[in-house]
Amino acid sequence: MTTYSDADLEALLADLESQLVERKPSATDGQGIRRNICAFANDLPGYARAGVVFVGVDDRGAPNDLPIDDRLLRNLAQMRDDGNLLPPPSLGVEVRTLRGARLAVVFVEPSSSPPVRYKGRVYVKVGPTTRPATEEEEQRLAERRRSGDRSFDMRPAVGADLGALDLEYIRMHYLPRAVAIDVLEQNHRPLEQQLRSLRLLAGNLPTHGALLGFANDPRAWIPGAYVQFLRLDGTKVTDPIRDQKVLTGRLEDVLRRLEELLELNVATRTVVDTASREIRRPDYPVLALKQFAHNAVMHRSYEGTNAPAHVYWYADRIEIRSPGGLYGKVTPENFGTGAVEYRNPLVAEIMHHLGFAQRFGLGVPLARESLAKNGNPAPVFDFQPTMVQVTVRPAP
Repeated sequence: MTTYSDADLEALLADLESQLVERKPSATDGQGIRRNICAFANDLPGYARAGVVFVGVDDRGAPNDLPIDDRLLRNLAQMRDDGNLLPPPSLGVEVRTLRGARLAVVFVEPSSSPPVRYKGRVYVKVGPTTRPATEEEEQRLAERRRSGDRSFDMRPAVGADLGALDLEYIRMHYLPRAVAIDVLEQNHRPLEQQLRSLRLLAGNLPTHGALLGFANDPRAWIPGAYVQFLRLDGTKVTDPIRDQKVLTGRLEDVLRRLEELLELNVATRTVVDTASREIRRPDYPVLALKQFAHNAVMHRSYEGTNAPAHVYWYADRIEIRSPGGLYGKVTPENFGTGAVEYRNPLVAEIMHHLGFAQRFGLGVPLARESLAKNGNPAPVFDFQPTMVQVTVRPAP
């Protein structure tokens, strides 16, 4: 991580020619700030140092007395995880006193997996200008990635080739969601080059993330790439089975079938309130179950295990289990408070483009809120070195 002293920041603030600096009078230009975050994360010049966005100064670096409060800092920090910047960059927000004034300072580290996109476009910093990357610049960024630095889902799958992927599905259904339409219309690059730009190819080999998302048979390459659904007629795993499904295939198909199963198995009853109105109330809110199930697929470990994600539906509870313990900076204490670390950043990106993850870091808070509104007990989490499990109880 890049460390800047106050003296370093003073010098950057005064350097009007630096490609490592952007100055903003306020945070109202959210799109402009995100474009600069994207450009700094891509680090086209190869500085290997954090780019800096100063908020609360004019174009020449003079402070403008902008109030620096918690809401402003929170809004800046949340730009990382709002689903517009993919893969999410490494970003920090601090308050520094520079030139006698309190400023909000956004630090953006160069991405280890470029190119980073903002709303489907790759932005780069060239001199003082932030602009969309050219084809050649985007290719340079894609070539900068090194296999050894990548997460499992971005590493090449040895032995696989393009024939393992459903290329027509990628071309017709995924590319229009992952790349801005006008960029796609002007894009005359071969499909293989587009797949490399989206981290679906590493060299000439599909990445594990590409196989999870788009392989005709993901389990041929990643044995644990499925979800096991089990509905039991009792409270023990040895009780009679009412229904069981093994969900595998393309990621979108797995998630849609899983959502359908959750919806079909929820029981809805009619209650009468004090005003004699009939209210339909489910025993489990589907939104909460979907959020937990999506998290189990997105954040699980696919490496070194053949275990699937589990959804076990008992008579008195639902258990959703994800292989692999908590990852990175996420701990039992900060879990579900917005702290996010990506074991599978490419899987998260694919799920976002497919519509299963609108904003990152909000799944658990949304599920908790949905359960509380429906009258369900709070979910119970079990964190183990090899798995994370959530248990949900029905509404009384």
